[in-house]
Amino acid sequence: MAENTQIVEYESNGEMVKISPSMVRKFLVNGGGNVSDGEVMMFMSLCRYQHLNPFLKEAYLIKYGANDPATIVTGKDVFTKRADNNPKYKGKKAGVVVLKEDGTVEEREGTMVLPTEKLVGGWAKVFINGREPEYQSVSFDEYAGRKKDGSLNSQWSKKPATMIRKVALVQALREAFPDRFQGLYSAEEMATVDDIKQDIEQHVETEVRENANTVDFDEDNIIDVEPTDTADKQSEELPPFMQSEES
Repeated sequence: MAENTQIVEYESNGEMVKISPSMVRKFLVNGGGNVSDGEVMMFMSLCRYQHLNPFLKEAYLIKYGANDPATIVTGKDVFTKRADNNPKYKGKKAGVVVLKEDGTVEEREGTMVLPTEKLVGGWAKVFINGREPEYQSVSFDEYAGRKKDGSLNSQWSKKPATMIRKVALVQALREAFPDRFQGLYSAEEMATVDDIKQDIEQHVETEVRENANTVDFDEDNIIDVEPTDTADKQSEELPPFMQSEES
């Protein structure tokens, strides 16, 4: 792979973004693992296809070790901003599922959980013009991020209700607008990501702000990736847990 010549150029939020494999490796990979050429190109293709700007923390490429698959995580604001800009989006409701002291289960809007109650899940409902609302509920035990010893990691320990509510909301938005959120997954949906999320944000914010787009680009070598090709490749190459499920 010619690191400095394979450049992808695309529009994101009204601005032109240019990224190359060398730029991805230098500024946009976190976790300590060495990413493969295919993983770098998959990340670049997804960013172009979904018009994500990784320099604004809209996408992260994370890899822990040589034998672990790379993970592509979408920034926290992408889902809500894109939903707000969709004319068919008519709002949302989201909250937590709690097991009350008397043994009954309640779906509650917001994130309030009393000390005598047990948080067991999250739920969300997205309202769409001309369609039935999209509803999703998720189990806390299925998505809670845990350390190797089984205890909750930092984010899930501090804000468990907020985290599980976000998982439910992201899944409801992806089901409601698959064309806008295909292949996009939040950090909250991936149990191992939150352990390094804060470090990732600090790294990207400092290094990329100082160095992003300071490279001279050879316009003759810009890769022209067609959206349809990218979507097909994305579906084939993404790990099973990142592929969109058929409705």
